[in-house]
Amino acid sequence: MKAATANILNAIVLIAAGLYGYFGILTPEGTHAPTALIPAAFGLLFLILQKGVASSNKIVSHVVVVLTFLLLIICVSRFIKIPDWGPKKYLFLACIVSNIIAMAAFISSFITARKARKAA
Repeated sequence: MKAATANILNAIVLIAAGLYGYFGILTPEGTHAPTALIPAAFGLLFLILQKGVASSNKIVSHVVVVLTFLLLIICVSRFIKIPDWGPKKYLFLACIVSNIIAMAAFISSFITARKARKAA
């Protein structure tokens, strides 16, 4: 999978998970948790940076990779803290899987670009 495709997929999953987490799951107090919008904000940022990723801009690609890795760490830590298998845990699992797929695609594209530079 190409890095640009993985970035779009990751962004869509993050936006969907964030919006569902905010509008679909209420806190014990019966309110919406604004922190549920954090993945959606990352997803929106990834969509904004998509043009740079698609054009193989090194700086933009590295920024997206660092942010993806940061979000992966956050999602894993939140996933571990949730004791029961409810909707929240599944949302974090979806975010973790999409972030891992995106990270693998980015790393693969970096390796391919380095090999191409060495061959040239």
